Amino acid sequence: MPRGDGTGPDGKGPIGGRGGSLGRGRGRMGGTAAGAGGYCVCPKCQSRVPHQVGQPCYEMECPKCGTPLVRA
Repeated sequence: MPRGDGTGPDGKGPIGGRGGSLGRGRGRMGGTAAGAGGYCVCPKCQSRVPHQVGQPCYEMECPKCGTPLVRA
């Protein structure tokens, strides 16, 4: 231990350095999946629609103005 404080080679805990990962990262592609609940929101008129499992918000259209929705 470089500092003698038990933090490991990089000061990141007892298993620091290369190969010491414990699988706590965000995963592939940044890990930005929002899950099953929530809403899809229209960026134009702010209309909210409940999110449907298995269908991305950007593939849905706003029921009021027809603009593609985004995830909220």
